[in-house]
Amino acid sequence: MDFTRSRGPAGDHGGDAEAFWERHYRTRGSWGVRVNPLLAEIAAPLPCGAVLDLGCGAGGDAIWLAQRGWHVTAVDISRTAVERVRDRARELGVADRVATERHDLARSFPAGRFDLVSAQYFHTPFALHRSRVLRTAADALRPGGLLLVVDHGSTAPWSWNQDPDAHFPTPTEIAAELDLDPARWCVLRADMPRRRATGPGGETATVVDNVLLVRRAAGTARPSGRRE
Repeated sequence: MDFTRSRGPAGDHGGDAEAFWERHYRTRGSWGVRVNPLLAEIAAPLPCGAVLDLGCGAGGDAIWLAQRGWHVTAVDISRTAVERVRDRARELGVADRVATERHDLARSFPAGRFDLVSAQYFHTPFALHRSRVLRTAADALRPGGLLLVVDHGSTAPWSWNQDPDAHFPTPTEIAAELDLDPARWCVLRADMPRRRATGPGGETATVVDNVLLVRRAAGTARPSGRRE
């Protein structure tokens, strides 16, 4: 479970992964420009600060956060996705609060310290040491900062991953993989809510989300991110 992979595109990570996500975002049009509902639920009452959006995609989350006063670093492996987020931020007058960066998170991670790191549906059909990326994200939090991981807990009819054997790690399994020091990070939420979702063609389905919310303890120095 430490690596994210499903049956489908295979081969080396690098160029294949970039090409896959380029095709994905070039063909998806305007779908995905709305904020993810669980991010909106959790972030709405928080004081604004610096937020890192991992796998920003079409930019619905990044734009929503910026419009509410957050300073957003939005990253994705797809150049098309990053350029569209940048253009949309400019069109909506929030370009001063949205910084876009292209990263293959298997190889690089954005610099900075953050009050919130959001990983919404951070899945890929290519090999990715996801727990390592998320531990790095937890380590990038300021004291008191939050790491929010929202994963698919079921397959929607419109999902790119239709593998019937796909395993969706539970929030408890994800927390165990991260192996964060409980003296420095605490789990605030780990549940699997259901909701009615709408796909790109307007179709609807009931889906399960796996939600993990972790807070870094106040006053902690920046540690390595994993107990040895």
